[in-house]
Amino acid sequence: MNRFSRMPFFIQLMLICSGAMMVPAIYGGLVSQFLASRSFFYSGILFGTLACLVAITRFRGEATEDRDTRKDRDREGRNQLLVLLAAYTVLPVILAVPFSESIPNTTFFNAYFEMVSALTTTGATVFEDPNRLPTTVHLWISIVGWLGGLFAWVTAIAVLAPLNLGGFEVIAARAPTRGDMVTTGASQIVQVAAGPERLSRYTQRLFPIYLGLTLVLWFALAMTGATPFVALCHAMSTMATSGISPVGGFVEGHSNFGAELLVFAFLTLALSRKTFTIDQIGNDVKPLRRDSEIKIALVLLIGLPIILFLRHWSSALEVSEQSNLVAVVQSLWGSAFMVMSFLTTTGFESSSWDAARLWSGLQAPGVLLFGLAVFGGGVATTAGGVKLLRLYALVRHSEREIEKMISPNSVGGAGATARRLRRQGAYVAWVYFMLFALTIAVVMMALSLFGLHFEAAAVFTVSALTTTGPLVYFAAEVPFSYADLDTIPKAILAATMVLGRLEMLAIVALLNPEFWRR
Repeated sequence: MNRFSRMPFFIQLMLICSGAMMVPAIYGGLVSQFLASRSFFYSGILFGTLACLVAITRFRGEATEDRDTRKDRDREGRNQLLVLLAAYTVLPVILAVPFSESIPNTTFFNAYFEMVSALTTTGATVFEDPNRLPTTVHLWISIVGWLGGLFAWVTAIAVLAPLNLGGFEVIAARAPTRGDMVTTGASQIVQVAAGPERLSRYTQRLFPIYLGLTLVLWFALAMTGATPFVALCHAMSTMATSGISPVGGFVEGHSNFGAELLVFAFLTLALSRKTFTIDQIGNDVKPLRRDSEIKIALVLLIGLPIILFLRHWSSALEVSEQSNLVAVVQSLWGSAFMVMSFLTTTGFESSSWDAARLWSGLQAPGVLLFGLAVFGGGVATTAGGVKLLRLYALVRHSEREIEKMISPNSVGGAGATARRLRRQGAYVAWVYFMLFALTIAVVMMALSLFGLHFEAAAVFTVSALTTTGPLVYFAAEVPFSYADLDTIPKAILAATMVLGRLEMLAIVALLNPEFWRR
């Protein structure tokens, strides 16, 4: 285990993925899908052997590396970000090989796009007909999405948190100044030295929790009436907030209120970083009920369903015949589930969503789902989007500015931590939000060059950047499809998915020239 933890992290990922390929290989053999079984088995052997050979070469060069330890340590933070970038761009090439071999009637790029989507927990797919893929391949997509969720969780804590990136910059002990914002990553990377051992250590700590919760949810979903295979895939998708389904959606899996309630409960884990860990920065050990991310999530989870419910009497009088107890319950539950699903960037649909739309009179609630996906979930979770902590900092800053307009001589209280959050934290959050909005504009313009009109470009861009693939089916009055896109737009959206998962501040750090002079 010591030698394994000392391997380059990308080699560790290759070994893990090679081992994971044996799961669909065994399953394919059991269900007589021998082509897919052989594809995954041979690919696992091939890439596992390649990773072992590279690891052996690495160990033989340890003596040389020891002499350059200090130089490597100075570049450790940069190397970590490069590994993250390689993991989301190069590793899908390896993951797509058995996928492509199992589906001869598709292109390798489609397989690559599917793997990028799964690894970034986006859940976008070009294979909208689930019957086109064998169950072995569906299992592989779910496994890749599940591993992508674990990878996002581990790297957020082991890499981005020490570098004050990924949302942690909002609560950093010393928030960046104006000059620091340009070199956020570069100025902090040289101060942090966390090699493959650190990533391996966090993986060993968090994997049992992640696996245990997945198994519990799998068993619980199976008890609600879902088939074991569908229950497993939906359990992995819920934990990873990927929205991947082997049957074309959560509703198509014959979900009921019990299954939706279980998924709703487990999605709460993606609302706050404190559902599993406490802050690594400072001494913030408040109980979960007082957590800032949970507070703003509760406002959205309670407020939006109530607004949609009350809208019935002002805008949906023509469907007043639906005013009965069953319709009331379905409306409230359908709205609450969809708010939770898209706030955590999962994208599962509730079976009561149609009833909720009929009750409220909303036929295409695109703005609502857009906003929820952009807000995103908690920092250091598997959810995407801007993140609730940044949103909370902007809200607190706005409250303070309104107070100053009413009482210019007032003094903001709540201590030094709250003042830092309202000032420097809000400043960094606003910069990130502007980068996020600028990225949306740039990607939309790039897509428009290849024939996509404004609404389609906006839906696809937000779907990819927030890692909420199913958003394309619900955000507009007429659903869009990734399968209808040409190769270049799909390549742009694949890059956008990676950008959304890595976040813009990390990319800014990689593009900074000062970053490469060290």
